[in-house]
Amino acid sequence: MVAVHLNPGNNTFNAETLYSTGSDPRSIAVVDVNGDNKPDIVVANTGSNNVGIFLNTGTGTFSAQTTYPVGSDPYSVAVVDVNSDNKPDIIVANLSDNTVGVLLHC
Repeated sequence: MVAVHLNPGNNTFNAETLYSTGSDPRSIAVVDVNGDNKPDIVVANTGSNNVGIFLNTGTGTFSAQTTYPVGSDPYSVAVVDVNSDNKPDIIVANLSDNTVGVLLHC
């Protein structure tokens, strides 16, 4: 699960909203992955061997997770434009098979 606590602007946080991930989420990155100027959530699901993306709906909620298969036991994610096309790509470190995967944004 990923928990989100929204800030209503009065130096407090709202109660958490939980979003279901794959098995054993290990690492997250918060970044705009679809170019709509809203922060999205990227999570490495270690037990499911995938990376999940939750798109920000703009209403204080996130879409259901879309998953992408990666190597064995994804442990950490980072988001950066690796191929200079002005779109964010996802880099994932896979613990058990000692690999690094790159998910290029299409």
